[in-house]
Amino acid sequence: MVLARGTKLVVATHNPGKVVEINDLIRPFGLDAVSAGALGLPVPDETEATFAGNARLKAVAAASTAGLPALSDDSGIEVECLGGAPGVYSADWAGQTRDFALAMKKVADEVTRLQGWTVPGPRANFVSVLCLAVPGRPVQYFEGRVYGHLVWPPRGSKGFGYDAMFQPDGHTLTYGEMEPHAKHATSHRAIAFAKFVDACLRQS
Repeated sequence: MVLARGTKLVVATHNPGKVVEINDLIRPFGLDAVSAGALGLPVPDETEATFAGNARLKAVAAASTAGLPALSDDSGIEVECLGGAPGVYSADWAGQTRDFALAMKKVADEVTRLQGWTVPGPRANFVSVLCLAVPGRPVQYFEGRVYGHLVWPPRGSKGFGYDAMFQPDGHTLTYGEMEPHAKHATSHRAIAFAKFVDACLRQS
């Protein structure tokens, strides 16, 4: 399905960092984006065991409640030596207050306990699954992954979540040190978004 310029699209997240990042990505395509938080939509429980499952829960809930197309993101970090954890539970590791400084320390402590901390740090990857839900139509999924390694202590105050402890392959900066345009050019969410653009958007 192609979304025409001027289409009102719900960005189905209450995470301010994701709202900013997704809005930055869709702005060139002329969509009229509004966040689920701005509409006062409830936050559905993320009860699925996969990124795609949780993305679908959020997109479908927003689309059915607002009666509008909705784009959701479920994403997280997978650490190789932790068997892919925290994975879909990446936000849960930050606790109820979503303290990602605490979450990053928990990851570092788990890595140190299991194998010690080496340089470069352990292999990891970010995953993003976007889900587009349009009332009356089948949902569509778009997945992006980016690989790299962890650093400790975290570096940089840009970005959000685990960005400050992740250095993507081929770069000397963490996502926490990169300017937004540089992150948007390489991130897991940008890769998923490029697939969404190809399938659903037109620049002209």
